[in-house]
Amino acid sequence: MRILFLTDAKTVGGSEIYLKEMLPRLRQLGLEAEAALPLAEGNAWIRQALEARGVPVHAYRSFKDLPLGYDRVVASAWYPQSYKKFFARYTRLTLLIHDQIEIFYPLGLRYAYRLGYRLLQVPNLTRAEAVITVSRWAARWLKEVHGIRNVYAVPNGVDTEHFRPPGPGEKEALRKRYGLQRFSVIVPARMSLEKNHLAVLLTAKLLPEADFLLVGTGELMGLWQKTAWFLNLKNVHFLGRRTDMPELYRAVDAMLLPTLGENQSLATLEAMASALPTVSTPIPAQQELIVSGQTGLLTPPWPSALARALQNLPLHLGKQARAHVLAHHTLEKSAHTLAFVLAIC
Repeated sequence: MRILFLTDAKTVGGSEIYLKEMLPRLRQLGLEAEAALPLAEGNAWIRQALEARGVPVHAYRSFKDLPLGYDRVVASAWYPQSYKKFFARYTRLTLLIHDQIEIFYPLGLRYAYRLGYRLLQVPNLTRAEAVITVSRWAARWLKEVHGIRNVYAVPNGVDTEHFRPPGPGEKEALRKRYGLQRFSVIVPARMSLEKNHLAVLLTAKLLPEADFLLVGTGELMGLWQKTAWFLNLKNVHFLGRRTDMPELYRAVDAMLLPTLGENQSLATLEAMASALPTVSTPIPAQQELIVSGQTGLLTPPWPSALARALQNLPLHLGKQARAHVLAHHTLEKSAHTLAFVLAIC
């Protein structure tokens, strides 16, 4: 079965990391998986990584350059308008949806987001021959709320050898390397509105005895840096984009993610695989990964509640979180599920 995985991404996000990990594994399972990405400097390393692992890559300048002759074309797009161009090239498409299908904003604003999603994205989903998404709750939501048929869930997986607990003496050595001397909390999230960094900063204000390491960039980074300065937060550190996430997870004491919108959070899975105790919010995507009190803590996204959770975070939750990932969210399990879905959808 020859399958083309198509994206419009000129830079690298979670969906491109997904391709890097999944396509070589699909080829090991006997599927002739190939990739098509725009010819752009921002995604060059993903294209090179795929080619290095034996995946044919088509770097296209225009949609007319996209190759034909596949048994199935699986498309994911950063921008809803790209799907129209994809459909103009391929009349039959399976859509792979990583994006946030609902954001649980307060004051009824979630319904404004839902309306926008219905207007911009749902027509594309309705037109597709099948839709694959990366969480079970999202598959149910698309069916029940938006009326999409032929929706399949393929939960995300994570590299459990790359993201692992620290070995003997490793945590101490890493903490010394990074200069960590106090209780340290990592916040790995793109700096956009739904990731709720304001709650992070206000939580840090309540916990001056802890250090907060904010990893990621985004359109609101400047705003949150100014807010941290205004609040005189000496315990908040902006680390930007990092390539040493496995080591950072093994060095710190907890992860905080007061997110208002996820489909299935790779950062949460990475932290859980690293046996790192995690505090997040009880939105459906996080409830699918975290059983509060067993594999992490879920609390409302209020600074006082988040601060209490971090102060009373049972350390044994990390071990149970890793056991959950090993049982349900390995890359191998995800690849087998994806291969099965591609064969039947």
